[in-house]
Amino acid sequence: MTQSDTMTEYGMRRVIITLTAMLCAILELLDTTIVNVALNDLQGNLGATLSEVSWVVTAYGIGNVILIPMTSWLSRQFGRRNYFAASIFLFTLCSLLCGMAGSIPELALFRFLQGIGGGALLATSQTIITESYPVEKRGTANLIFMMSVIVGPAMGPLIGGYIIDHYSWPLIFYINVPLGILAILLTLQYVRSPSYDNKLPAADVDWPGIVLLTVMVGSLQYVLEKGQEEDWFSNRTIITLSVTAGIGAILFIWRELSCSHPIVSLRVLRNRNLAAGTAFSFIYGFGSYGSTFIVPLFTQSQLNWPATDAGLLVCLTSLTSLLIFPLTNKLLKSGVKPQYMMSCGMIIFFANCYMSAHILTPETGFQTFFWVLIFRYFGLNMILLSISAIAFSTLQTREIAEGAAFTGMTRQLGGSFGIAIITTFIVRRNMLHRGQLLSHLSADEPGMLARLHQTTQAFKAQGFQEDVATGHAHKLLDMVVLKQSTLLSYMDVYIVIGFLFLSCVPFILLLKNGKAAAVADAH
Repeated sequence: MTQSDTMTEYGMRRVIITLTAMLCAILELLDTTIVNVALNDLQGNLGATLSEVSWVVTAYGIGNVILIPMTSWLSRQFGRRNYFAASIFLFTLCSLLCGMAGSIPELALFRFLQGIGGGALLATSQTIITESYPVEKRGTANLIFMMSVIVGPAMGPLIGGYIIDHYSWPLIFYINVPLGILAILLTLQYVRSPSYDNKLPAADVDWPGIVLLTVMVGSLQYVLEKGQEEDWFSNRTIITLSVTAGIGAILFIWRELSCSHPIVSLRVLRNRNLAAGTAFSFIYGFGSYGSTFIVPLFTQSQLNWPATDAGLLVCLTSLTSLLIFPLTNKLLKSGVKPQYMMSCGMIIFFANCYMSAHILTPETGFQTFFWVLIFRYFGLNMILLSISAIAFSTLQTREIAEGAAFTGMTRQLGGSFGIAIITTFIVRRNMLHRGQLLSHLSADEPGMLARLHQTTQAFKAQGFQEDVATGHAHKLLDMVVLKQSTLLSYMDVYIVIGFLFLSCVPFILLLKNGKAAAVADAH
């Protein structure tokens, strides 16, 4: 075989590996959002309350976050290919079992196990794609992976909504099965484990670290998922798990820094670029997941859009933003420092949030939202690519897996923190604005009296008695106040998130470029 043929074969193998890893990342991220639109259907079909059915979402998130930090160690312990294939198998099998579940406890259990399998797919996919390319093409590798990060969550609400509208809820899980089987076969055929992977004997395995990590992250994720629903620290379970997460974090950090074979290599965070990239991944997750979470919530609750339209808006803007990636990647390749690129992205995101806070009205249409979200994703995509360029630029090849695990975990935790804090913030600000608005409504104020009289007369004209018409008029006024206070709360959220991102700019500009690390032979 000639050298040209060998290069062609290697290039084809790299393409297949890349497509396989992208498929797995998309499947994992798709399942984080596809179930959200099916909760009402699940509630009716399985005879559960909204609180019970929300465990279908919560269980998956807990399984996800527990596994992500351990992916690097598990890859070394069992071999990258074997671990990746086993994770796909677990994810696929549990997808099948989720579709067959006959009760909420069953479905929540299988979703947790599906999350365990899915947690490995995202971080390991990024590692596989990055290691498949030489160091000078890591920007391209990051670009490919980030496209998967955008496509997966974007397609979830749209695909889920279509399935629920035209078929039945089990199909949202069954669609993973044929794609999962294909991914397993391609993984076993083409993916290779790096030569530096070393398996530890059972006696050297960091079992206490595994337990502490599971307790810490599992408790924290539960608090974030259920905090607002359980009224935070007025609930004994939330208090107990918060304390457990805090103590678990302290013990886990002490254990991993003192252990000779840690389950999570915290020492790799001595690399300042990776540490900075990890911190900014958290902030990115907070702003990206949080701001995206607001859109369907606002459009459905305030504008009365159907779920399919809200999902279509998120999907179209997310997919259209893929056109931005090649531009931002080209700018990075042309020599623009990632610090400048990220700072620019932060400023664009701030400007978008500020603009969003001032255009939100009960009459805001689809087209306005579309262009506003395109502008937002332009900033977010600049940030996302810059984070990867900074975090991985100075890592040895064998350190990439640890780096991907850290950035993946913090991005996921940032999203969980963002959604939890934003949900609480909206509720609290809603109460504040409602009180302020009601304080300005006086029974003696001529304008309000005229409006109440006019509304009462309109209800009387429809055939209602005087007392009933008056009651309806007061309820309608209360609804107007609630709608206005909610709108003001959403405006506040955008302003706070925007200033959070803007405050990061000085710290980003202080980051220094490091020399690219030498690349160990991974193939």
